[in-house]
Amino acid sequence: MSKFGSSSNKKEVPQASSNSLSDIVFMLLFFFMVTTQMRETENKVKVVMPEASEVAKLERKDLSAVINIGSPTLQYQALYGTDARIQLNDAFKTVADIRDFIASERDAMSEAEQSLMTVNLRVDQDVRMGIVSDVKQELRRCSALRIMYAARKPAK
Repeated sequence: MSKFGSSSNKKEVPQASSNSLSDIVFMLLFFFMVTTQMRETENKVKVVMPEASEVAKLERKDLSAVINIGSPTLQYQALYGTDARIQLNDAFKTVADIRDFIASERDAMSEAEQSLMTVNLRVDQDVRMGIVSDVKQELRRCSALRIMYAARKPAK
């Protein structure tokens, strides 16, 4: 008699080894810890970007200097009020401080990339244009002529 149909000799599939699973998890964790960039500056002004009909993405963010304009967040309103303020890096500044800010941003770049620097204006949608035009005039005085306004895509 043949034993082809017998169920007594069936072999079980061995379980997969999980010994190297912890090594893989720690390797992934280390990779993401090394490659993740933390935010360089803290937002001290509230910026709700306006909608724009034409939106283009900035190609090289490392060649941009960011100027935030908006009303201070709740934790700074007691000290600075609710009027629109200019934030350069991590501090509130005035229009007169923009020249030094642009000069320091240019000095941090190589000479070949200095002409490609773009000033990214992140302006709250409720800010009056007076402060924005003052910032633009100061940018003209320090020859920072490439300006981009940050905006969001319209909701569909």
